[in-house]
Amino acid sequence: MAQEQIRQDTRLSIRTPRARIRGLGVAHHGAGHWWLQRITALANTVLMLAFVVIVARMAGRGYVEATQLVAKPFVSIILILAILSVTIHMRLGMQVIIEDYVHAPATKIVSVLANNMYAVLVAVACLYAVLRIGFGQPA
Repeated sequence: MAQEQIRQDTRLSIRTPRARIRGLGVAHHGAGHWWLQRITALANTVLMLAFVVIVARMAGRGYVEATQLVAKPFVSIILILAILSVTIHMRLGMQVIIEDYVHAPATKIVSVLANNMYAVLVAVACLYAVLRIGFGQPA
């Protein structure tokens, strides 16, 4: 009986099954969110390897030598990309957790907003530090 109903629904609509389900979901952007999380995860893998190399090169150096290393354009760019990728990935991951486990609508909205603000604050603080060192004004 259910199979027959599905056939009738398909015959009555000129839309494809994919078109009928596209745009469904709470925020209508689940696929984009999923892809962005995967892309940032891949970027994080590469960028964190570079970050480990940068930190390893700082081992045993003093403050002045460490800031000179961070001030190099290539190193600064790697650190900036890592900061952006990690904070975006962190925000997306926490948003999924909030959406899955916080059920009260008001609490969910406040939690997502707090998550977004936290991610922006972390990114801005880290970017400020790297840019300040990169432009020759150590903290």
